[in-house]
Amino acid sequence: MLIWHVHGGWMDAFVRGRHEYLLPVAPGGGAYGLGRAGRDWPVSVREVPYAELADESIDVVVLQRPEEEQLTRGLTGRVPGHDLPAVFLEHNTPPAPNTRHRMADRPDLPLVHVTHFNDLMWDCGTTPTTVVEHGVPDPGHLFTGELAAAAVVLNEPVRRGRVTGTDLLPRFAEAGRLDVFGMGLERLPETVGLDSDALRTIGDLPTARLHAELARRRVYLHVTRWTSLGLSLLEAMHAGLPPVVLGTTEAARAVPPGVGVVSTRVADLVEAAAKLLGDRVLAADTGARAREHALTHYGLGPFLETWDGVLAHAAAGTGGAA
Repeated sequence: MLIWHVHGGWMDAFVRGRHEYLLPVAPGGGAYGLGRAGRDWPVSVREVPYAELADESIDVVVLQRPEEEQLTRGLTGRVPGHDLPAVFLEHNTPPAPNTRHRMADRPDLPLVHVTHFNDLMWDCGTTPTTVVEHGVPDPGHLFTGELAAAAVVLNEPVRRGRVTGTDLLPRFAEAGRLDVFGMGLERLPETVGLDSDALRTIGDLPTARLHAELARRRVYLHVTRWTSLGLSLLEAMHAGLPPVVLGTTEAARAVPPGVGVVSTRVADLVEAAAKLLGDRVLAADTGARAREHALTHYGLGPFLETWDGVLAHAAAGTGGAA
C-alpha cells in the first residue's frame, strides 16, 4: 500500500501488519517526503523515491491529508477512489461540531476515524465512515512508581496553550511535582510560573526510553482539552501507570470507572492525583487495571485485524465499513 509518514506514533503500530508499506521519499524530505525518517520499522516498510512511484504495483492508498489525493495522481498516474482503491484516514478532532470535512460527500473515498468521538463530531455528509480505534505495541508492564511525581506528555505546550491544557498545570502542581515530556518545552516553566521544585521538563525522548521514564513516575496526567486521543495516554496505561484524565473528547471511553479518574472538574482530578502520588500501592493497583483495559481495548492485534478488514473492503471496491 502507498501511505505517507505523517504521525510517527500511529504509524509505529500500523506498519506492523502483514502488508508491504510504500513510504514516499521526496528530495530534501519535507512534510510530504519523510520516508521512514530513521524509524526502526519492519523490513516490509519500504522507502520509494517520488520518481519511482509510477513503476510500483500499488493495491491501495491510505490518504491522511487532502493534498495527498492530488499527489497520488501526479506521482502514480492513478486516481484514488477510481482506478486506485483508497481510504482517507482522519486523525484529528474538528474545531467545532458543525465543521464540514474536506472529504464530505465522497462516496468514492471511504473515511476512517480514529475515535468514535471524531466520527460523531465531523460532518462528513454522504461519505461512508467507519472507526478504527487506536492500537499500540505493548511496551510491557514497566511501572515502578519510584518517583512521587506525575508524568505529563505535551508537544508544543507554549504555542498551543489552552488546547494542551497548559494553563492548568499550576493547579495540578498543587498535587505534586510535574515531570513534563515532549517537544517545545523550552519556555514552559516561565510561561506557567513554576519553579523546578514544581515542574521539571524532560524533553522529547526515543519511544522505549520514554516508556521506561514514564513508568518511574507514580501517575500519568492527561490535561489536553481537545485531542482525538493522545497515544501517550494509551502507552502509559499499557505500561501500568494510573491515569488521571481531563474528561473531554474520547476520555470517558478510554478510561472507564475503576481504571483511572476522569472528570471535567479540575479539583476532582487534583485530589485524585494527590491521592495516587501519596500511595504507591494504590497507584500500582490502579495502574494494573488500566493496563488490563488498554490491552483489551487498544491492543495491537485488534487494531491490525480491523484495518485488514477496512483495506480488504477498499481493495474489493465495497466501501470502507468492515
